[in-house]
Amino acid sequence: MKINVVLYHPEIPQNTGNIMRSCVGFNAKLHLIEPLGFKIDEKQLKRSAVDYYEYINYEIYEDWADFKSKNPGQYYFLTRYGHKSPSKINFKDAGDKNIYLILGAESTGIAYDILKENLDDCYRIPTTDKVRSLNQSNCAAIMLFLASEQLNTNGEVWSHEPDKTEDMSFKGENFIDDLDVTKLDYHHREN
Repeated sequence: MKINVVLYHPEIPQNTGNIMRSCVGFNAKLHLIEPLGFKIDEKQLKRSAVDYYEYINYEIYEDWADFKSKNPGQYYFLTRYGHKSPSKINFKDAGDKNIYLILGAESTGIAYDILKENLDDCYRIPTTDKVRSLNQSNCAAIMLFLASEQLNTNGEVWSHEPDKTEDMSFKGENFIDDLDVTKLDYHHREN
């Protein structure tokens, strides 16, 4: 079983770049369904993905039918029209099937006919009545975490152990443990 993120007609390169970074962090594949609102090699996209761009596993499809024909599995649609919270999903119910977290275009979402055909698999991340929906990249990160947390029973997706997760070469594995905070001089220091 593999976790996948699907962007249906993504428009904003920064969102896609952020999602690419999250996919690298959660060992997920990204699927982009055309048309895209940007070129995949665009500078902004690479800047959003930071130095993780070379590790991104992604594929581009010409349309929904092309994507669907090549990717059987369990689909979960994130939409403002969903009637259930994604916290109700038991990702283990997918069994050995690949899991696909599907998000729509920032301005128009997922096509209504696709949603109508998949009403039982439509979910909405609950928010206050002050916003119509959350940012696409935030939704992807929330969903990746929910799926990974449920499925991470034996370290397949990601690990809770620091030496098995991020590269500690930035500051060192024990940076905070060994830090003498009394020698710091910055505006957040408490007296």
